[in-house]
Amino acid sequence: MKKNKLVTAVILILIAIFALLIAYTLIQRNQSAAPAISTGAAGGGGMGAPGAMQGAGAGQNTQGTAGSRNVQAARSATVVRVTPVVPGTIENSVVINGDVLARNQVSIFPTMGGKLVETRLGVGDRVSRGDVVAMVDPSRPGEVYSQSPVISTISGTVLQAPYSIGDTLTTQSAVYVVGDLSGLRVETFVPERFVSSIRQGLGAQVRLEAIPGETFYAEVDEVSPVLDPASRTMRLRLRFAGSADQRVKAGMFATISLVTNTRANVPVMPRSAAINTYGSWIVFTVDENSIARRREVQLGIENEELFEILSGLEIGDKVVSAGQNFLSDGDLVRIVE
Repeated sequence: MKKNKLVTAVILILIAIFALLIAYTLIQRNQSAAPAISTGAAGGGGMGAPGAMQGAGAGQNTQGTAGSRNVQAARSATVVRVTPVVPGTIENSVVINGDVLARNQVSIFPTMGGKLVETRLGVGDRVSRGDVVAMVDPSRPGEVYSQSPVISTISGTVLQAPYSIGDTLTTQSAVYVVGDLSGLRVETFVPERFVSSIRQGLGAQVRLEAIPGETFYAEVDEVSPVLDPASRTMRLRLRFAGSADQRVKAGMFATISLVTNTRANVPVMPRSAAINTYGSWIVFTVDENSIARRREVQLGIENEELFEILSGLEIGDKVVSAGQNFLSDGDLVRIVE
């Protein structure tokens, strides 16, 4: 019995402690709520100022929230660089290699085979058409013949003299190579895919390895009517524009930038602004609200820097030229210079 009484006493004590804790908690809550109730209940001028302050505080909190949202939106905007669509001139060109040649470069052959017994010119000497430039002895053992003259068929400068006295020549041996250095030409070969754009008078820029840092202007003077079946290329010869430059020599290696098409006063944009997606070209423009808009465009001729715009954009449109790979239609952007 004593044990049961002891258990009952412990249970009663625990219940009393629990009741006291609940009462203490309720008292604390009532005390904390009392100032708010009295402030809200008080009326008249006595509590008007605190009420206004509370209203102002609420307004400040609203403005602060809106400002923080704007900051967060600005931080989430994609950083881009834009370039306006402007009218301009665009040229399409092909870069090929070639050689500087003398105009009317001709090989001089003997009319009879035999031993070369006399040469009258050296490399760099001037020669006129009809001049005797060498003598060939066609004699054979047991047969003596008069010496045969080698006559130049053109006027110009001796470019090559590959044979020496005592050499045996045939009628296919070029004793001299003579060319007209007063009008140098650049010879090159154009791939088949560009043939339809080539015509006489087409402009070109020529750069020479021997004269770095300078550009010479030329135009197409001669177009072969046929293509080489082995290389599928067409031979072109260009003449230099303006007066002859004495630094340019026959045999120099040349790099030719041949302008195949020119469009003037057309809308152009940077190549970096265009994105090719599944065979279509798209760009992103930015409106007055800094929102990116996806546009599909049609492009014309191009060069290393620009695209011609045929449709999809107007002059003055701002296209994204950097950062567009991370954009989607409707994204907020932040423009940087």
